[in-house]
Amino acid sequence: MPDGKPNLAAPVPKTADGKPDLAGVWLGDQWQPEGRRQVARPTTRPEPPSMLPWAEKLYQERRANLGKDDPESRCMPQGIPKASTLPYPFEILNAPGKMVILYEMYSLRRQVFTDGRELPKEILSPTWMGYSVGKWDGDEFVVDTAGFNDKVWNIDTNGHPHSEDMHVIERFHRIDFGHMDVQVTIDDAKTYTKPWTMPIMRYTLLPDTDLLEFICEKNEDPQHMVGK
Repeated sequence: MPDGKPNLAAPVPKTADGKPDLAGVWLGDQWQPEGRRQVARPTTRPEPPSMLPWAEKLYQERRANLGKDDPESRCMPQGIPKASTLPYPFEILNAPGKMVILYEMYSLRRQVFTDGRELPKEILSPTWMGYSVGKWDGDEFVVDTAGFNDKVWNIDTNGHPHSEDMHVIERFHRIDFGHMDVQVTIDDAKTYTKPWTMPIMRYTLLPDTDLLEFICEKNEDPQHMVGK
């Protein structure tokens, strides 16, 4: 812009193959980054996902106890999509055959393979962040992730549980230079009665910063978390 500030409304940058370039440092709009879009508040609350009885019981127990046993308070990874909803930025990097996502909080990372491989039918070593493959659907980058372990507590800040059979489907859509939408669908037949889609998550580019080092030591505070 004439004042030297980046024009967040400029056209979407493209990679050498003509696809939208998702690279950059991003922060969720709910944390009020500078230049975020002004979006009207929804007039109705989204319909909550329909859980199986064991999951509903666990969900209510965790809410009643104010999440006092959440592994996050003990410096354990959050998993996805929760890691993308926290008040810390993440960075997307392009690499040959893969896209890399680095999270500032807890220094988490993901590899999204773009070399044409399929999601393995069986993942022998489940992980906190899962195994991800990605492909383009028009201007949207679609990421399918599976292979989660059973140690991740919540898939979102509301405390919804999951099983090791969960699939997370993310659709990344860069709107313009400075803004991106991500739609997330959870497919987990052992936890939910049907797949469900979260409200669109909106992100703003942070063009003048980098990720900072984040080290989480053994947290002494959980012993004081007594719940309700």
